[in-house]
Amino acid sequence: MMITPFQPGVKHPALPALVGRPSALVGRIGGVTRGEHTHEVRVDRERGVVVKRFRMRHGDEAVREWAALTLLARFAPGLAPAPLGSDLNGAAPVIRMSWLPGTTLGAGVVAAEQADALAGALERLWGSVPSVQREYPASIVPASVMLVQRVHGMLAARPEMGHDPVVQRAYAEGAGWLDRERLDRHQPAEQDMVLGHGDANLDNYLWDGDRIRLIDFEDSGPSDRALELGLLTEHLSVWSDGGLDAGDFLGRFGLSRAGQERARDFRRLSALFWLVLLRPGGAAAARNPPGTLERQAERLLGLLG
Repeated sequence: MMITPFQPGVKHPALPALVGRPSALVGRIGGVTRGEHTHEVRVDRERGVVVKRFRMRHGDEAVREWAALTLLARFAPGLAPAPLGSDLNGAAPVIRMSWLPGTTLGAGVVAAEQADALAGALERLWGSVPSVQREYPASIVPASVMLVQRVHGMLAARPEMGHDPVVQRAYAEGAGWLDRERLDRHQPAEQDMVLGHGDANLDNYLWDGDRIRLIDFEDSGPSDRALELGLLTEHLSVWSDGGLDAGDFLGRFGLSRAGQERARDFRRLSALFWLVLLRPGGAAAARNPPGTLERQAERLLGLLG
């Protein structure tokens, strides 16, 4: 297998393969399909190298990750692993990157200094690439549009939500809200488009005692900062396990009135997404403790209220 070394300033020739991706970016919010084991990771701490081998061609996750790493190496060095080499064209794509020390934020409740560092890391990420749309094919559907399409598709399948009256009410109110709202109106201006991480699981943020760095860019791509904030503050690992206060965290970013409205709607949409994932037999049900679905229902009702 030939590993192509990273060349600063050179756009990887496989980047156009991003064209036509239907909905995988938001279909895996928070790594909800990790159980599929789409890749394996080997760490050589002595050499400071991580090798990520994708078991098979599973969408364009490897291409997305390599694209993000190379962009950040140019525009925000040190924020993410440094790209060392890749083979994206084989049956099992491979990426080599530098190893980063630190403890994941998913290890416990997020402390105040960690929340400060997380906000700083996100601001640096979103302010890094001068025009992210120019770095990707113009035919890529914005992440916000894909998320709306994804949730509409989940509801169209008429998921069985169980018998708990609070869960049923939350689902009914969430579905009614989505049916009434025209979320496709949320088309961010070019200056609001950013390089989005795409996976807000706290396990993807490394804390070294001083700063936060980001890993796992399989779902990265052009996005909207309001969407990214909505996904993060409503990710189950963030508000439930990490105890991060959404209002306080969102207040750090100086969103415009339009940005605040988009973030509010994307929080509602993300919470509805998680409610369906947590339903009996849902993709996230077995990996969370009893009562999580009911708490998610209360969370969604509070956002809709």
